[in-house]
Amino acid sequence: MKYDVIILGSGPGGYVTAIRASQLGFKVAIVEKESLGGICLNWGCIPTKALLKSAQVFDYLKHASDYGLSLSDAKQDFEAVIKRSRGVAEGMSKGVQFLMKKNKIEVINGFGKIQPGKKIEVTDAAGKATVYEANHIIIATGARAKELPNLPIDGKNVIEYRKAMSLEKQPKKLIVVGSGAIGVEFAYFYNSMGTEVTIVEFLPNLVPIEDEDVSKQLERSFKKAGINVMTSSSVEKVETTTNGVKATVKTAKGVETIETDVVLSAVGIKSNIEKIGLEEVGIAVDRDKILVNEFYQTNIPGYYAIGDVIPGPALAHVASAEGITCVEKIAGLHVDPIDYGNIPGCTYCMPEIASVGLTEKKARESGYDIKVGKFPFSASGKAKASGNPDGFVKVIFDAKYGEWLGCHLIGAGVTDMIAEAVLGRKLETTGHEVLKAIHPHPTMSEAIMEAVADAYGEVIHL
Repeated sequence: MKYDVIILGSGPGGYVTAIRASQLGFKVAIVEKESLGGICLNWGCIPTKALLKSAQVFDYLKHASDYGLSLSDAKQDFEAVIKRSRGVAEGMSKGVQFLMKKNKIEVINGFGKIQPGKKIEVTDAAGKATVYEANHIIIATGARAKELPNLPIDGKNVIEYRKAMSLEKQPKKLIVVGSGAIGVEFAYFYNSMGTEVTIVEFLPNLVPIEDEDVSKQLERSFKKAGINVMTSSSVEKVETTTNGVKATVKTAKGVETIETDVVLSAVGIKSNIEKIGLEEVGIAVDRDKILVNEFYQTNIPGYYAIGDVIPGPALAHVASAEGITCVEKIAGLHVDPIDYGNIPGCTYCMPEIASVGLTEKKARESGYDIKVGKFPFSASGKAKASGNPDGFVKVIFDAKYGEWLGCHLIGAGVTDMIAEAVLGRKLETTGHEVLKAIHPHPTMSEAIMEAVADAYGEVIHL
């Protein structure tokens, strides 16, 4: 029962790490208490995208006349939409099972708890405990929905994202507390399905980590879609009524009472670090996060941590990259630390949001003399022809050296466009080099080139 590497958790951090470790010649096992693929494949990234695609298709059907098409009375089947989403998730989880077999990785089902001496005890569903040993143990246990003291999650009146994507019945009214990626994605989905949606955000802007121009555009788009947006507001308490839920919301103008069917708490995440043996092994933790060095080693030799349990962006692609970096370092390869300043973030509501690097505000606060360019999709032939003119591309360059400091997009399909900026920044591309790279027409991606041209006073189509 001894392995070279054991990974605790099979999300996009864990299973990717396991595969890369196997490719490097290690004998690998992975421990999972639920389903392979973790939250991302089963209750996060993948099934939510299936829900959002159904919402997008339904939006197209409702606006068929905008495209010169005639369609009589399009209707949604909420139960079928949920069922499709679950089917997509199950299929992806089976795909991970196949990858584990293909790469000769042993899957150990049960709850894992690390022990001193580079051991891990796994308790299966029947309560049987088995101890395994490894030269290296990597913790990748992910995170769960955060719970506010005044907004306890009961799974009925106040729910979290797992319940939100598997409700048996569509609510007529929904309050979403928090406007990060999870909050705005569910707000868009339920609004598109016909639910009356209210977003309550404590900070002054929706998606508060994004560039302020992006936040303001999303608020305009959401309001146009009929979503009630309440920023600089907070849900103080929730009471159960005979007809549903009554929420007391504190706003800048005073206190409001809103009646709703259900409240979705989307106020962030909590790392899964409890009861997994950290204290017994002596692994250092600070404010809900396991402390690691740039190659994900903890303070105890032989133990590592990646993904949502360590400081940094809680994103699937980040966890995967961290896991690959970790095992390649263990294998003795030459590895560069991850550049956390060049991590793309994507939000899949409609309009979509994608960004990388510094916001305009952060760039100015950092002391840069900057050039800012902006190109609206309303001036894009492809966007207009596609019926998706909302949004823009915004780019930020260092005026002195031409360094690409940041790129911020909001609009249809922008999550597939952001990779150009990530790669450009990785290669230290300058604004003039982007301008001289010919972009295909008509495409959404040429809006990046146009935005760069705007920054340098050379824009053609504005």
